[in-house]
Amino acid sequence: MIAQKGATGFGNKLRDARERRGLSLRQIANATKISMITLEALERNDIARLPGGIFSRGVVRSYALEVGLDPESTIDEFMGQFPHDSVTAGHPTTTRIEDQEAVESNRRMASTFLRLILISIPVAAFVIYFATHGRSKAQRSEISAAEPAAQKSAPDTAP
Repeated sequence: MIAQKGATGFGNKLRDARERRGLSLRQIANATKISMITLEALERNDIARLPGGIFSRGVVRSYALEVGLDPESTIDEFMGQFPHDSVTAGHPTTTRIEDQEAVESNRRMASTFLRLILISIPVAAFVIYFATHGRSKAQRSEISAAEPAAQKSAPDTAP
């Protein structure tokens, strides 16, 4: 989708503002860190070459700031001439990429949870075994220590 009817003025407005300031596209690309291809597409109203969505508005904002235009009114004009559907046209993979990232994130979380469980169960069993084993040993030693004392006091009471 190269240009929409009646929308040719937007790219021309940006180009005119750039030329009035005596700037080249290369200078704007260096200042904004936006590729020359994207800036050229913006001036040609080739919105299919823009990154899409909020990123397109970011490109317009950066360009407007560099050429001395009011960024907010320039973005409003951009959105008016290129409705949201057209600004995001040519980028159907964005949703698919977000879905893949969500699936990958869920897979990593499930894997981490499974590893945590697999480590926690043996650790818990180990702690419980030695906690109860240590108690029974202590009880046996208390009983065996109490038996000789009971045996010593028993013969003293006998007639």
